[in-house]
Amino acid sequence: MGAATTRLQLCYDKRLYDRLRDHHAWPVREHFLAGLDYQDKLARFLENHDEPRAAATFPSGIHEAAAVITYLLPGLRFFHQGQFEGCKKRISPHLGRGPCEPPDEPIKKFYERLLSILKQPILRDGSWQLLECQPAWDGNWTNDCFIAFAWHSAGRAPLVVVVNYAANKIQCHVRLPLADLSAKNWRLEDQLSGCSYEWNGCDLAARGLYVDQAPRQASIFALNQR
Repeated sequence: MGAATTRLQLCYDKRLYDRLRDHHAWPVREHFLAGLDYQDKLARFLENHDEPRAAATFPSGIHEAAAVITYLLPGLRFFHQGQFEGCKKRISPHLGRGPCEPPDEPIKKFYERLLSILKQPILRDGSWQLLECQPAWDGNWTNDCFIAFAWHSAGRAPLVVVVNYAANKIQCHVRLPLADLSAKNWRLEDQLSGCSYEWNGCDLAARGLYVDQAPRQASIFALNQR
């Protein structure tokens, strides 16, 4: 008797795509309140043969922020031919060829960097968690414009993803999912920008990670003990 095979059924995460296209953070974050048994069965995408090209739908800046949110989530990461080069002309699936388009060099470099980050094992076998974003001070409402989540796995540096998905500058304190924060000092290395920051563990444990981001800014922090 042959071995039984298990077929994993996935579906396009069209709801996330629509909410990202509307450029509002709160509905996007609300989408992530669903359980991981649901999240793990979604195919995340920014373009496919049924939708317009991502580069034609998401303006520069929003495109990169939406891609960081989409492809750092659990589930299947789906990319479309020509997406990495920033192609804007939609091609019918019934055609065997498409028009020649010069690559958008900034988009191409962004995807090269993003793909190198996505090769990290923690994004395949780690645990994903949505993070709480608290007001930076009383009366500051901009924490609602943040989308933040983390990947963690025993023996690996956690990854913390923080995205300002708004057209204004925003601030907040992000609560980090590490039990032993106060026992150590930390270096946060932004794998997108290359910048690094030193943080006192007691401050991180007491108040959370303070973030002040420009419009549509995205950061992917690797947390390493100093």
